[in-house]
Amino acid sequence: MTFFYIIAIAFYSFVIRISAIINKKAKLFRDGRKNWYPNLKKKVDPHSTYIWFHCASLGEFEQGRPLIERLKKELPHYKIVLTFFSPSGYEIRKKYNMADIVMYLPSDTLHNARKFLDLVRPEKVFFIKYEFWYFFITELRKQEIPVYLISGIFRDNQIFFSKTPWGRWFRKILSSFSHFFIQDEESAELLTKSGLSNYSVCGDTRFDRVAEIAANSCEFPVIEKFKDGNPLIVAGSTWKPDEEILTEFINKNDGIKVVIAPHEVESSNIKRLQEMIKKPSLRYSGTTSENILNAYVLIIDSVGILSSLYKYGTLAYIGGGFGIGIHNILEPATFGLPVIFGPKFKKFREANDLINLGGAFTINNQTELTDKINNLLSCREKLKEASEITVKYVKQNQGATQYIINKIFHKQFKNLISEK
Repeated sequence: MTFFYIIAIAFYSFVIRISAIINKKAKLFRDGRKNWYPNLKKKVDPHSTYIWFHCASLGEFEQGRPLIERLKKELPHYKIVLTFFSPSGYEIRKKYNMADIVMYLPSDTLHNARKFLDLVRPEKVFFIKYEFWYFFITELRKQEIPVYLISGIFRDNQIFFSKTPWGRWFRKILSSFSHFFIQDEESAELLTKSGLSNYSVCGDTRFDRVAEIAANSCEFPVIEKFKDGNPLIVAGSTWKPDEEILTEFINKNDGIKVVIAPHEVESSNIKRLQEMIKKPSLRYSGTTSENILNAYVLIIDSVGILSSLYKYGTLAYIGGGFGIGIHNILEPATFGLPVIFGPKFKKFREANDLINLGGAFTINNQTELTDKINNLLSCREKLKEASEITVKYVKQNQGATQYIINKIFHKQFKNLISEK
């Protein structure tokens, strides 16, 4: 099976090189890995001790971030190497100042894994949620470097748990982990059935992250002025199918202001979105204290501010539910916003939980979106109840970061306390 894995990695790399001719993300993926070894060698301090964090993309980075920042604050003698698989994570966080080195993960070959580990020599390694790269992880085990899975979540339809030869082969990757910090009991049962007991059910570190976001959110007076006492829907990380439904709702309903933060902020996409909206709209970059009052829709054409904008909202719509899956619903939830999203949410524990509790709602079309919004806005008690549910849910699920630190770094923190 290892031979077929090698072929699959080689084929994937070949496809990326061909796609890079016409695809921007594929080009970033390819170019970002060029000369990775000499570039990394220039940055590594051979006299320092490194901890390596690996994330697939931006969402997984947000799960690892609370742990990274806690370590940098409390145990600053460690240096942090942060790797990303996808351009959407790396390109946004390549200047993240809490990591000493930020780079793309080299392709998963035995040669790359050995060169990377021999150069960085990490003391500990953290893979976030979903990443399982065979050669890197098995080489970590061979070199007796502890590797941990953070905020892991498993489902019975994943390949690890199939009875196929591929399933048995992939289960070997799981056996290389030192410990799993997982989100729920269902994941624990699956690991137990696979003969693994080195796990702790401690929840999702994203709850700690969104709590930090809420506590340190920025002020945007222009959003308050735009809202002007009206109900405000904040639509975050939207894609074209979401926007088609949202704009149809906007064009047919009055008395509601809408902030749209599209996942793609390129000018061409913003222009397309504005052309779909029949009411006065503005780009965030073009707002003034005068023109903001005349707009019904505000389109966010920058990145990095969405999480703070939710605090001005009455309710939130989260995109991705008509594609591969919804984006982060915990950011609006921590501010007490009821959350609406499309049908692709099943693999997200927090979405299922909040639907069952009554703080989140799923829709399949524009008619259902209109019904959900009108139902919430027409009844103050329903809106208040849903809001209280989301806030309570986030608060009750905090603490995973502290649990992980206590489990892995208790000796270092004991020494730190004794020194003080």
